Amino acid sequence: MNKKWAAKRLTINLTSSEAEKLEKYCSMTGRPATDVIRELIRSLTTEDKE
Repeated sequence: MNKKWAAKRLTINLTSSEAEKLEKYCSMTGRPATDVIRELIRSLTTEDKE
């Protein structure tokens, strides 16, 4: 395994419709699910909104 990405392994449970949607998106874009999920996580805001 590439040590750059070995910081944390995560297992998630998806509904069948969520898994299907992710698979369809990955098929359409040609991107692996790991990359798509990482991008979504990076887009999350973590600062308080006032």
